[in-house]
Amino acid sequence: MENQGTQNPQNANPQFQQPFGQPFGQQQLPNATAVLVLGIISIVGCFCYGIIGLVLGIIAIVLSSKADKMYLANPAIYSEASYKNMKAGRICAIVGTCLSALYFVIIIIYIAFIGTLLSGMPWEMFGKH
Repeated sequence: MENQGTQNPQNANPQFQQPFGQPFGQQQLPNATAVLVLGIISIVGCFCYGIIGLVLGIIAIVLSSKADKMYLANPAIYSEASYKNMKAGRICAIVGTCLSALYFVIIIIYIAFIGTLLSGMPWEMFGKH
């Protein structure tokens, strides 16, 4: 009862509430979570013939480069945790893009190989007798 008159100004107004462990006044780096999610999905999506993982990985790399420029321009505004999330997402996106590109090239080589085999078959022999 003795602390009724004192209020914490950070809890009085919702706009001043900060996430747990984040210093007051710092904000999340824009698209840091999106980069992390897209990077992870690009690794998983590399087995969908490489196309989904390739697209998502490229999008994540572009978003991470924009977020990196924003952080390096003014690091005091953004939290370090969101920067680390963005860096982890960028690494996942690079790995996902490389795996997807490799898988896509393997699929192209496989299709070309099957096409070459099928074009060399004596199809006339299977025609009318």
